[in-house]
Amino acid sequence: MTALDTALSSAPRSSTSTDVRLRIQPVILAGGSGTRLWPMSREHYPKQLIGLIGEQSLLQSTAQRLDGLAYGTARTEDAIIVCGEEHRFTTADQLRTRGRRAQLVLEPVPRNTAPALTVAAMRAFASGDDAILVVMPADHVVADIEAFHKAIASGAQCAEDGAIVSMCIVPGHAETGYGYIKVGAELAGRGARRLDRFVEKPHLELARQYVASGEYLWNAGIFIVRASTWLAAIEHFQPAIYDACRAACDAGIDDGEFFRLDHDAFASSPSDSIDYAVMEQLANDSSICPGAVVPLDAGWSDVGSWDAIWKILPKDGSENVARGRVMFQGATSTYAHSEGRLIACVGTQNLVVVETADAILVADKSCVQDVKAIVGRIKSEQGTEAADHRKVHRPWGHYDSVDHGERFQVKRIVVKPGARLSLQMHHHRAEHWVVVRGTALVTRGTETFILAENESTYIPIGVQHRLENPGKMPLEIIEVQSGTYLGEDDIVRFDDKYGRQ
Repeated sequence: MTALDTALSSAPRSSTSTDVRLRIQPVILAGGSGTRLWPMSREHYPKQLIGLIGEQSLLQSTAQRLDGLAYGTARTEDAIIVCGEEHRFTTADQLRTRGRRAQLVLEPVPRNTAPALTVAAMRAFASGDDAILVVMPADHVVADIEAFHKAIASGAQCAEDGAIVSMCIVPGHAETGYGYIKVGAELAGRGARRLDRFVEKPHLELARQYVASGEYLWNAGIFIVRASTWLAAIEHFQPAIYDACRAACDAGIDDGEFFRLDHDAFASSPSDSIDYAVMEQLANDSSICPGAVVPLDAGWSDVGSWDAIWKILPKDGSENVARGRVMFQGATSTYAHSEGRLIACVGTQNLVVVETADAILVADKSCVQDVKAIVGRIKSEQGTEAADHRKVHRPWGHYDSVDHGERFQVKRIVVKPGARLSLQMHHHRAEHWVVVRGTALVTRGTETFILAENESTYIPIGVQHRLENPGKMPLEIIEVQSGTYLGEDDIVRFDDKYGRQ
């Protein structure tokens, strides 16, 4: 019997194993930026919020994947979602439009996955019961949901006995872009194997040897663990992370559907991944808890780059994938994604072409990992294309900067039914509003009045104003700004229902 078998067999099974109070607590980590999927994925609107595979965003698909999740008589709770503070409204809105409830824990600054899981575990544990956490990123694709749920049930059995479980992918080919985990002996009756060791991303020949051996799996970043087990492990291996997260939760604020972590306390946490902070340590020291691995063969992809998306989607007879307005002529093995304009690919081979309103990517599929370097260059040159799309989402709707020049800018603004912008003022610009669809309720200084379609108004510099949509259909206006400075930071807010400063 292996050391892990001994640890699991000697660990007392929870007295709640048949108790309806046993809880399965999904945790979705939604704090990534997805720079390798630029120009679709941007810092302020990252890949998990985008429909890269279908109509639903990756976040919405991840939440839907939890439907029907079951383990014995355990109750499956609404998910805890850990996301960046600047993405909170879009994240909440996407879940709401799909009829889903969740607890949103807001990271004031990014600190990687180990602190994110730690604050989620603290929130889950604070509710009373020692829940089994099912932890997954928001940006994966899983084709076989039944196999996925079955693997989670196997992992939950090990987690209930006190193990930290890593769900790892059965490799279909040699891949140099993933880390690998070497697995040990099978754990009888659990559908799991012993965690042996972690291996960094290998070169191609070594990856082929790993796959051929059958002893190595891809590290997927999906984990199953009791809240108390994770907290004991992170406190033992990474006390600085534990202490910072504890302080951030203790000083955190419940704000409606959001839980706001304390900024300074969370910012003081070291930035580290679950793998480096704990899982690699378990391979060498299982005194706190054992580590286990559940193989997952369910049509998984981490959707980490454009070639991964090309592999997932249906192809034509020449291995081409088209999304949006695309034409192929003599093209092979090409991925083309249009957000508006026609893309014509003539005689292309092994290319990725992605068109958005403000940027175009053309890349050889073998070089798509280098897209991240392009984003870094855009940032270093202070280009706006790294952080924002031309179309910018706000909690009340969105706006699209359709034209701009010296001393003027034209925006198309869409306000959701019942929503309203903040009561605000600008020091350097005036605004002209023309309603093209719906009905607007306008506050201008001491006046409040209605604007119907084809009606307009003028907001002088320095005058307080607000735009609201009192109707049941989207309000669409054209806004023409004029002035000496037109930046988004020229906004003084006096009142805002969304709590923005």
